[in-house]
Amino acid sequence: MAELPTLFADGVLEATVRHGVARLKLAIQDGNGKPSTTGLLVVPLAQLPAFAGSISRLLREVEAKARDVQAAEPPAPAAEPEAPAAFRFGG
Repeated sequence: MAELPTLFADGVLEATVRHGVARLKLAIQDGNGKPSTTGLLVVPLAQLPAFAGSISRLLREVEAKARDVQAAEPPAPAAEPEAPAAFRFGG
């Protein structure tokens, strides 16, 4: 199985729809806080609602997981926040 390309993005720089295709220009912030394009995500417009729904479900799962962890742990002394443990979505 071929390895898939990996894109990191922390935002959408631009989104357009042309000829039935949504194009989302993905970006990251550089060291000066300015956006820098990392790639282009292309989604058929007919599939955009399902795609957005998947992202929304992922966000709800992450928020629920964060609430569960917060409720289960006693307050910690002020420290640098720890990255949440990884988990698989929709699997």
